[in-house]
Amino acid sequence: MNWKQAFTSSIGKKLVMALTGVFLILFLIVHCYVNALVFLEWFGPLGRGYKAYEGAAHFLGSNPLTRIAEIGLLAGIILHIVQGLMLFFDNKTKRPVDYNVHPGNKSSKWYSRSMGLLGTLILLFLVLHLYHFWVPNRYQQLVTGHEKDLYLLMELTFKDLWVVIVYILGCISLAYHLLHGFWSAFQTLGLSTKKYTGLLRCVGTVYSIVIPLIFIAMPLSFYLGLLPDAETARAATQTLAH
Repeated sequence: MNWKQAFTSSIGKKLVMALTGVFLILFLIVHCYVNALVFLEWFGPLGRGYKAYEGAAHFLGSNPLTRIAEIGLLAGIILHIVQGLMLFFDNKTKRPVDYNVHPGNKSSKWYSRSMGLLGTLILLFLVLHLYHFWVPNRYQQLVTGHEKDLYLLMELTFKDLWVVIVYILGCISLAYHLLHGFWSAFQTLGLSTKKYTGLLRCVGTVYSIVIPLIFIAMPLSFYLGLLPDAETARAATQTLAH
């Protein structure tokens, strides 16, 4: 298969979708881990979560390799979206069912038949997420050379109930997208052998539930006041330093 076929043939599109999907699955693990550091506030002295999260954010924000990784991530997201849309419209033209769902398969889950819709909702959520965090942080870096206090930015962003609701809905869409996408990606790559089918389905289900739940917990925790405000947590880090 040449490069043109990889992006234009049905098999090629599915392969690119699978590879970029696995890449994004791995990215979500890292992204979730870094953000979940704020929950260390619940396990230890006050300021522990703030210090750990801001330390990780500063390391990533000031590391030149992060800029390279961001380019790769952006390319992966764009490829995944473009190939997904191409497959969606190809399948709509050829038959009245969605990607990777056989005609007349009444037993297939609704989210398996709604990958196009779920993907669109996630894209809209992603744009909002970048607007809230990535854009202002990168802008301040360019202007001042310093990153924003991302803990404070989360606190301020998640004060609005409508934002929290949108994030929860976005994460729920992500969960259902992953429930089908995780398994589908490994199936396309030929890794869903009879020996590992049960394991892959189990891992995929756990992953698709746990990762979105952790993401949901962040806006809810800030909105409900379950995490200390940035000023209090920042002041507490001075005590931790001594």
